[in-house]
Amino acid sequence: MQYRTLGRTGVQVSSLALGAMNFGKIGRTTQDEATAIVDAALEGGINIIDTADMYSGGESEEMVGKAIAGRRDDIVLATKASMPMGDERNHRGSSRRWLVTELDNSLRRLGVDHVDLYQIHRWDPSTSDEETLSALTDLQRAGKIRYFGSSTFPAYRLVQAQWAAREYHLSRYVTEQPSYSILQRGIETHVLPVTEQYGLGVLVWSPLASGWLSGAIREGQEITTSRSAFMPERFDTAIPSNRARLDAVERLAKVADEAGLTMIQLALGFVTAHPAVTSALIGPRTPDHLHAQLAAADTVLSADVLDAIDTIVAPGTDLAAHEKHDTPPALLDPSLRRR
Repeated sequence: MQYRTLGRTGVQVSSLALGAMNFGKIGRTTQDEATAIVDAALEGGINIIDTADMYSGGESEEMVGKAIAGRRDDIVLATKASMPMGDERNHRGSSRRWLVTELDNSLRRLGVDHVDLYQIHRWDPSTSDEETLSALTDLQRAGKIRYFGSSTFPAYRLVQAQWAAREYHLSRYVTEQPSYSILQRGIETHVLPVTEQYGLGVLVWSPLASGWLSGAIREGQEITTSRSAFMPERFDTAIPSNRARLDAVERLAKVADEAGLTMIQLALGFVTAHPAVTSALIGPRTPDHLHAQLAAADTVLSADVLDAIDTIVAPGTDLAAHEKHDTPPALLDPSLRRR
C-alpha cells in the first residue's frame, strides 16, 4: 500500500480508501460482511474509511461504527452530509441549522465523538458559502470534526469557497471528492487544476466507473452487475454513450492484457497515477470484491500504458457527460437561462 499526505493537513492516508456506500440495504451487505470487509481492508493497509449519512438512510454509518469499535484511533474516518434525509424540507442542504443537527446524528450512528473529515456531499445553491463555512468552522473548533471538505463541487464553486473562507476569516475546505475514472476524465479540465492550485486533497469516487472497468462487462456478455439491476439505462448498449463505453472497455482490456494487468489494476492504477489524486475510493460489496481491488494497491502504470489509455479516452473527456454530478444548475433548468 502507498501512503500520501491528505492535501496540506499532514495526515497520511492510503492510496486506496474504503468507501462504505454498499454497507446496508444499498449493497445488501450484512453487518458481519461489513465487519469482514473492514477487517480485511485494515489488514491490507487501508487506513481511511468514507461513508455518508444518506447511505441506506444512516445504516452505513451504523455498520461502520460497529465495525471499527475499539480501533477508532487507527482510522481516518470520513462522512458526508447535505443530501436529503427524509421528506422534511429542512432535513437536507448545508445550512447551519441542518449541519449542526446532522453531525450529531452521524456521530451517534458512528458511535464516536468526532470525525476526521466532514464533507458537504453536494453544493447547495440555496445556502451561502459564508453560512456553511462558518458552521463548519464552529464545529471544528468544538472538536467534533478535525477537517472539512467538499464533494462533487464544480471548479468555480471550489474557487468561490476558498475566496469566501479568506474573506470572512473562516477555516476552508481542505479536500474535494469528485468522480473520476478512465471513462470519465472531465475533472482533468478544471477541477483537478483548481485542487492543485489550492493544495486540496482529492479522494476520487467511482474509479471503476460503476463496474464498467471491473472486468465483468465485456462485448458479447450479458451485463448482470448489481449496479445494472437498478440503473439499467446506464448499461443499455443501444444508447450511444454506453456503446462508446463498451468500445473503450474492449480496447482497454487489450492494453491491460498486454501489460499483464487486470482491468481493476488498470483502472485504479490510472486514477492514482494523477499527481492531484490522493486516494481512490473503492466500494466493495463482498470480501472477494475487496481482495480483487486490494491487488491493485501497489500498481504503478508505465508511461507507455498511460499513453495507450490517452489514445482510447482523450484527457479531459467524459464518455457519458450527461452523468456528471457537478453540472451548473443553469444547464439543467431552462428557467435559469432566461430573464
